[in-house]
Amino acid sequence: MAAIDIERREALDAAAGGFAKRRYVRSVFSEIAPRYDLLNHLLSFNVDRRWRRRAIDALRWERDPTGTYLDVCAGTLDVSAELARRPGFGGTVLAADFAEPMLRRGLSKVRGAAVCPLVGDALELPVAAGRVAGVIVAFGVRNFDDLDAGLAELHRALAPGARLVILDFSRPRLALVRTMYNVYFHAVLPRVGALVSGHRTAYRYLPASVASFPGPAALARRMEDAGFAQVGFRTLTLGIAAIHWGERAA
Repeated sequence: MAAIDIERREALDAAAGGFAKRRYVRSVFSEIAPRYDLLNHLLSFNVDRRWRRRAIDALRWERDPTGTYLDVCAGTLDVSAELARRPGFGGTVLAADFAEPMLRRGLSKVRGAAVCPLVGDALELPVAAGRVAGVIVAFGVRNFDDLDAGLAELHRALAPGARLVILDFSRPRLALVRTMYNVYFHAVLPRVGALVSGHRTAYRYLPASVASFPGPAALARRMEDAGFAQVGFRTLTLGIAAIHWGERAA
């Protein structure tokens, strides 16, 4: 019991940020990689697929269909695979994640596609400044151990006029929806996640990290502070998730 309590405290501490968060996130996502896709689809009732498609739509890659795009915190490569196979897309997707087992788990999805997986930290991206035609981060910004430094690094990578899109969880504003969400997120999800993944705390970290993450309006302000222009957002599925976008000034 003491070991479980220590692991739970470690997850909660990691959600608060700092170096402990970076170490914890890399370790946990490496460990749950074999069950990550199954749990994503199971726990979201498969709506996560639609959210990712809408985030890719918001990237407006059609403005530069032969450009180089960066999928940060690429995980098991769902976003990279979807973008690279969009009709008319003729560019390249650089898929960066610092948890190598996640990238390896997704390699079969991008076989034959113009996707280049890279083991790299979102706060130290392995790309030259001002070189990519767009950046997308799906369910990864919330895991940055330093949000403002991470946003600045994403801004650095973008070419002038290029767009960043962020997809991540949010918290519903309607009281009834928020109550149901909290019961599911804090009581049901951790138990199912632990049972299926075999990891006792990974799915306790998830609701804790969402609770400490800025709401949509606050995240938009942080993006503006990082230098992004034309910042906007829209909420999805009664506010459970949100898509943000912003551009590097031309």
